[in-house]
Amino acid sequence: MTDQEKLGTAVDEWTAAHHAQLVAVRRHLHAHPELSFAEFETTSHLEQRLREAGLAPRRLPSGTGLVVEVGSGEPVVVLRADIDALPLADLKDVPYASRREDTCHACGHDVHTTVLLGVALALAEQDALPGTVRCVFQPAEETVPGGATGVVAAGVLEGASRALALHCDPSLPVGTVGLRTGAITAACDRMDVTLTGPGGHTARPQLTVDLVDALGRLITDLPALMSRQVDPRAGMSLVWGAVDAGVAANAIPQRGHLRGTVRVLDRDTWKDAEALLRSLVEKVAATTGAQVQVDYTRGVPPVVNDPRSVALLRSAALETVGGDGLRASPQSMGGEDFGWFADVLPIALARLGTHGGGPPLDLHRGTFDVDERAIGVGVRLLARAALHALAADAGSTPSGPTPRPGRPGQGHRR
Repeated sequence: MTDQEKLGTAVDEWTAAHHAQLVAVRRHLHAHPELSFAEFETTSHLEQRLREAGLAPRRLPSGTGLVVEVGSGEPVVVLRADIDALPLADLKDVPYASRREDTCHACGHDVHTTVLLGVALALAEQDALPGTVRCVFQPAEETVPGGATGVVAAGVLEGASRALALHCDPSLPVGTVGLRTGAITAACDRMDVTLTGPGGHTARPQLTVDLVDALGRLITDLPALMSRQVDPRAGMSLVWGAVDAGVAANAIPQRGHLRGTVRVLDRDTWKDAEALLRSLVEKVAATTGAQVQVDYTRGVPPVVNDPRSVALLRSAALETVGGDGLRASPQSMGGEDFGWFADVLPIALARLGTHGGGPPLDLHRGTFDVDERAIGVGVRLLARAALHALAADAGSTPSGPTPRPGRPGQGHRR
């Protein structure tokens, strides 16, 4: 048995022996959720657990979130988990339901956090690792542009060869892992359009600017025009989520609003999306006579999985769940700020099956819950993937694009 195989077996044994403790951690986090950039109790709880294991976690510059290293020397592999919750009411009748009003771990971040904590604790008990596993407990994934920008700006990823992460997937049964090479999640931006005109009587639309008609043209024409300006393989879409104008049936309003999201799977197309959409909005609005203002909020880039990093996750998955437990993960048009890490190094995101039976409990709903057997699967998967990455990257020189400065502040949920 090789040293890597011995380490993997030791992680398996540690995970089995500590299942009850890991479940208790997850339930504590689930009962005490905290919103983005306010994860102070969560950070303190993790910090205490890591220090008790003899590790030396340090807080991120934002004041919440942690980075802790296990092992020493090169290569350095980054593992990342997100720690924040959503502003949703917990609708479950379980002992570990959220104790905080309108705050809930409805996206599985409590599981991600528990998994990464388990990886750090399991690896910390091993005699020697062939390098360093840098565990990043990241705040504020649920904001735009996301807490990942602060991690990048702080230089946390410097010197590392790659970064790996996982995300709960309630469409997959517990004991399975979903993998995909290339884009697995989409970029997500927000666009707000405001139209203005003089207003008037619906009996005489020819004497004014019919703002409701102008809004209708934008609603239907803009997505159609966009589809003829962009390569369909880029997977770009514009979907309106809100429209507002007027109060009276016989009065043409002076102001109207449209709000929607722009999503795209191709990173290069995403970089040009704002300029394209602004141009198209102005062209459509010009045909109506309305004055237009566009507020465009650039959100998160797509997560584009590096082929070699996916191969390392696949090797770990085969050892963790076997060939029957592997699934081809479909692309998601949802946003995930882990994509910012790709500005610095290769990345890969895996899907962790959490469905334990009955109707799937979808993400971002107050009813979301997981089969807690998934926690052990996640620990074994990420720990083994890190070990494979350390072996594969030994002797290599980390390289990647210059980190892009992070952008402070919070935004809407994507």
